[in-house]
Amino acid sequence: MADPDPQQNAASGSASSATQTSFFKLMVLPLKWLKRADRIEDLRRYRKLWWYTVTLTVFVAYLPLFVMTGVNYYMYRKNVVAEMQYDISRSLTNVSRSLQFVIEERLSALDLIIRENTNEELSDHEHLSITLHNLKESFGGFVDLGLIDQNGSQVAYVGPYELEGVDYQDQRSFQQAVIRGSFVTEVFMGHRNVPHFAITVKSPSATRNFHVLRATIDVEMMNRMVFVQSLDRADDTFVINLEGVLQTPSQHHGDLLQLASIEVPRYSPNAEVIEYNGSEVDVLGYSYIEDTPFILMMTKRRGEMFEQWILDQTELIVFLILSEILILMVVLWSSTRMVRQIRAGDQRRTKMLMNVEYTNKMATIGRLAASVAHEINNPLAIINEQAGLLSDYLHSADDFPYRDKSKKALESIIRSVERGGGVTHRLLAFTRKMDSRYEPIDICHLLSEVASFLEKEASHRNIRVYKDFTENVTHIESDRGQLQQVFLNVLNNAFAAMENGGKVRIGVEQHDTNSIYVSIQDSGQGISEENLEHIFEPFFSTKGDFGTGLGLSITYGIVQKLGGQIGVHSELGVGTIFSFVFPTTAPKKRSEV
Repeated sequence: MADPDPQQNAASGSASSATQTSFFKLMVLPLKWLKRADRIEDLRRYRKLWWYTVTLTVFVAYLPLFVMTGVNYYMYRKNVVAEMQYDISRSLTNVSRSLQFVIEERLSALDLIIRENTNEELSDHEHLSITLHNLKESFGGFVDLGLIDQNGSQVAYVGPYELEGVDYQDQRSFQQAVIRGSFVTEVFMGHRNVPHFAITVKSPSATRNFHVLRATIDVEMMNRMVFVQSLDRADDTFVINLEGVLQTPSQHHGDLLQLASIEVPRYSPNAEVIEYNGSEVDVLGYSYIEDTPFILMMTKRRGEMFEQWILDQTELIVFLILSEILILMVVLWSSTRMVRQIRAGDQRRTKMLMNVEYTNKMATIGRLAASVAHEINNPLAIINEQAGLLSDYLHSADDFPYRDKSKKALESIIRSVERGGGVTHRLLAFTRKMDSRYEPIDICHLLSEVASFLEKEASHRNIRVYKDFTENVTHIESDRGQLQQVFLNVLNNAFAAMENGGKVRIGVEQHDTNSIYVSIQDSGQGISEENLEHIFEPFFSTKGDFGTGLGLSITYGIVQKLGGQIGVHSELGVGTIFSFVFPTTAPKKRSEV
């Protein structure tokens, strides 16, 4: 049969490679798109979880704050208004009673005078002057005193004005006194042209020859009584008549004898305090003075009344805002941390499942490789037997013309069969069940066997493997298969650390009489200090998607199980050294000793 054409093989290989590359691109690109879509969907899911957590937590945290703030606002304002209404009601009652008592006291004094004195006595100027003097000394507030006959003419008068003979017949004060027996007038200017109010009392005589005693009261007396209650700039206390005309000056509602800017409240026999929405008044208190035309008024201005309350509420609102900001910061931080931890946990779980799946796949491949190696052993054994038979024939046939050439070909076949058998036997030995079976082992020979597994890969990748074995190294009692796995894992990592060629040095030396020292050094890229602390942890890998993160973890466990020690030293850009110390006796025997 003719040898195949090398150019044809190259062309077919190139075409096959191009086909594989195209197929790879067709498979990888959709996978990238799917991974990107999965990442976007994961981010959306975690973002949605973050928003849900933040919203729910903020709502639960803010709701009690808002409720308590609203309740505090309502109750505090209600208490302020209630306290203010109580203060106004108390002050209003005291002032109105005092004012009514003062007027009634003066009415009673005039009634007593007119009852105890005759018309002739009261008509006497000197006697009337003494009476006015006594009234001023005893009660105060009296300006003048006059006696009016039944025709309304003032027949006697004492005071600062010239009013004797003045006709009061058409005056309301005279008419009401005749009808009612006594009367208190509103504040007016009158003949004196100064603000005052008058008190008139009719004599008890039922005849037509009655007379009326009329006294003028200084309005300043009433002003002084209400002025004390108006010292606070938020308060305003004044007196109006039934038509709303100011009988005393007001701080905010007008001057004396002007129409007040506040409406006349409805009549009530008791002092009343109400919320008032007109002008700049929040609370209005009033009290009708019985048997007089006077209404005592007391108001609180808007803003000034709640000045302290607004200040307290401002502090409360500032505290609420600061609390909300602090709560929001804590919620954002805790929610972000929690979602990140959930995401990291999901990623670790996904990676672990992928690693488990990958490990199962590798185990399946290992079982398949062991089965293939076992199946290859049968034809290799047949080839070896047939080659031996042909060799016997050649030795018995001395006249065979191609004896020497055929003998060399048979020897080559037998060596190849032995080599293939050695490979399959090593593979089967490596894939056996990992039950610990201790036996004497030449560690140098075992390392040479493991290195032979990687000869082809080393030659393809231009990696040189150097063996530095010390002579007369003691055999150790250990498990062959597990030692093979340990060294194969470390050598695979050493090869993976070198991209474009490199060197691997395998060293063995006697550590002491009871242990030996093994080192595997590569000239790869090295391991950073932060990764060096985690290389023996399960699922930790620096190979990205190509590593399971289980090799060195399993290696560490096997070494510990065999009673040995493992260490690592690495420098970035220089390389890595894995060192092992194995005891010369099995762990069971050492524990028995």
